[in-house]
Amino acid sequence: MNANDAGLTTRAVTRETFDEVLVPTYAPAAMVPVRASGLDLWDQAGKHYLDFTSGIAVTSLGHCNPALVDALTQQMHKVWHLGNGYTNEQVLRLALALTEATFADRAFFCNSGAEANEGALKLARKYAHTKFGPHKSRIVSCLSSFHGRTLFTVSVGGQPKYTEGFEPLPQQLDHIPYNDIEAARAAIGDDVCAVIVEPIQGEGGVIPGNPEYLKALREFCDKTGALLIFDEVQSGVGRTGELYAYMGMGVTPDILTSAKALGNGYPIGAMLTTNEIAHHFGVGSHGTTYGGNPLAATVALNVIETINQPAFLARVKEASARIFANLDKLTADYPHVFGKVRGSGLLIGLPLAEGFKGRAKDFTKACEALGLMLLIAGPDVVRLAPALIVSDEQIANADRIMREAIEQMLNPAPAK
Repeated sequence: MNANDAGLTTRAVTRETFDEVLVPTYAPAAMVPVRASGLDLWDQAGKHYLDFTSGIAVTSLGHCNPALVDALTQQMHKVWHLGNGYTNEQVLRLALALTEATFADRAFFCNSGAEANEGALKLARKYAHTKFGPHKSRIVSCLSSFHGRTLFTVSVGGQPKYTEGFEPLPQQLDHIPYNDIEAARAAIGDDVCAVIVEPIQGEGGVIPGNPEYLKALREFCDKTGALLIFDEVQSGVGRTGELYAYMGMGVTPDILTSAKALGNGYPIGAMLTTNEIAHHFGVGSHGTTYGGNPLAATVALNVIETINQPAFLARVKEASARIFANLDKLTADYPHVFGKVRGSGLLIGLPLAEGFKGRAKDFTKACEALGLMLLIAGPDVVRLAPALIVSDEQIANADRIMREAIEQMLNPAPAK
């Protein structure tokens, strides 16, 4: 179709258009969503879906949340963008809200989780070089971790499949097994400037960090002068039933990164840290054009105000308990299909049993065909990350559809 045959904003497009004009870095589903509200979503054909993905743990207050739409619309009539030569009221209010709610004294805003982690790692090196000297540069992270897709953050992440072909990679990066205290003890020496860890590994299979392991990391960092960075891009902003997961683990990091749910789908990332560490980033040492813009800050401010309430967070834990109970019964009914459910809050992993390993995508596709959207966390784990506002009725519907999908996989209809 020629661009002149229809308006640029109204011309017909399909899933096939993706294959024709987008760089093939993704393999999206066959259906194309066009409208959503809360946890309800509709595709181009008008088919309804129950969304238990939240855009990969992003739309935690639901799609097109009315309060967020209203706040964003009001801000759009005031000011959109200024650049970092000026500040704005909304980003100042957001920084106050986050520092008052966490261990942090200072905030840096950017546009994504990868950017937040990039900033955290740069700050850790700058801090170490200034305080101890350039020999203190090594960064320790965990195998199967995921920290973003920039060359630096994807190299720090512990999944070689994401770095293949991008060599030479940044140097002085070590990867250790997750939840292995002795491996951490051996790796964290005096030349380490930072240890970065997810309190709950998301992409790596929804594996919760052992509190004793995280406490050991804190101890080893204190002993060697390394900074402890918690990547809470996926686990933060209410996902676990705490505002940030570290709050329920008895361990406080030196730097925390946040994104995803912070903007409920509007791009924003944040790096939080202390006064002592923050002052090593002077004027001009780091920056971003769009970071902390008034629109993103407005959305994030309203997200934090809504989620960081005792009753709201209590409901997240209640919904979590209900889903865990359903999944425990599911695994008991189908022990040859599923292993033991794991996770925290509404970030939940359902591993596949030995005979079904490698079929997580098959199961999510079967669920999607029946109207339920789920995620995977690798080929062997089904991941559930519904919006934090999920209702009991929606939880029950998801359970019903998952059971129907299993039955269809185990007892496929005869070919016609």
